Amino acid sequence: MQIQEFLKLAVEKNASDLHLTAGFLPALRIRGELFFLEDFPSLKNEDTRELAFSMITPKQKEKFEKEFELDFSYSLEGLGRFRVNFYLQKDGVGIAIRVIPSKIPTPEEIGLPSEVINLTNLRNGLILVTGVTGSGKSTTLAALINKINEEKPCHILTVEDPIEFIYPHKKAIINQREVGSNTKSFASALKYALREDPDIALVGEMRDLETISAALTIAETGHLVFTTLHTLDAAQSIDRIINVFPSHQQQEIRTVLGGVLRAVICQQLLLRKDGKGRIAAREILFNTYAIANLIREGKIPQMYSAIQTGRSLGMMTMDSDVVRLFREGVISRDIAEKAVTNPKELDSPY
Repeated sequence: MQIQEFLKLAVEKNASDLHLTAGFLPALRIRGELFFLEDFPSLKNEDTRELAFSMITPKQKEKFEKEFELDFSYSLEGLGRFRVNFYLQKDGVGIAIRVIPSKIPTPEEIGLPSEVINLTNLRNGLILVTGVTGSGKSTTLAALINKINEEKPCHILTVEDPIEFIYPHKKAIINQREVGSNTKSFASALKYALREDPDIALVGEMRDLETISAALTIAETGHLVFTTLHTLDAAQSIDRIINVFPSHQQQEIRTVLGGVLRAVICQQLLLRKDGKGRIAAREILFNTYAIANLIREGKIPQMYSAIQTGRSLGMMTMDSDVVRLFREGVISRDIAEKAVTNPKELDSPY
């Protein structure tokens, strides 16, 4: 068995992920569900180790054997790019591979509303795209960054772990830096980012205090920053940023965040009723004067009501977008009921 065989199958089946785990059958995640490849035998530890080590350099192998984890991107000519994670589990080596689409979609193709697309015209501030793993955050960011790339002469600097979508130089200069290969850490790359004359920074993920602090500083100094968090809604995203700081700094961070935040786009992918893949449901917050005050005053729980009253500006709660998709016949009632906090809203006349 060769890794190319599995990757080709993943691409052909339009899978989002491939799982190769010692002690079990290979599996593909298709439209959010796992399907086991029963035509293949269960994998042994020596199988997954051989498959894993066929993809990496001796230096990467040394790092994996030292740290028991490894993240990297992998390319196969004529097939595509993949985001790969190796890890150790009780039966041996596990491999999780995300298939990266070969074509960057347009914002319209992934259903982004015009108010979100217009964020690409901003000159400064912080834009958060949030959601659980596999909710399409990277694709949303790529669509927005590529739109800027096609329309504006500017310098875009990305820091990613690993690099997923590859951006060709169009109207913009795009320098992509990969953690581990081109820089030692997110925090280290962002520390020196301002010396590299960026107009726009893409931070693959705000993982820790240093990275969050650096991203806020870049936004505060007049740059446009796109980044992600693994959070479920807009209020939780803002809380996560504030609470990562020590208590004596939190009021200062509320003030900074109230000034630099431009938008939070939180999303989840839902299975379409027609079975043709998945569609994103989104919660969208724009930082109005009223919401900035809520952030500064620490009244985050009131933000849900502020989003509801901001519908005319393009804001929406996750529940309202799920209800919209249900009423338009895009998703089934069963899927909608699992995605909303209050299923009774599906039958509301409003």
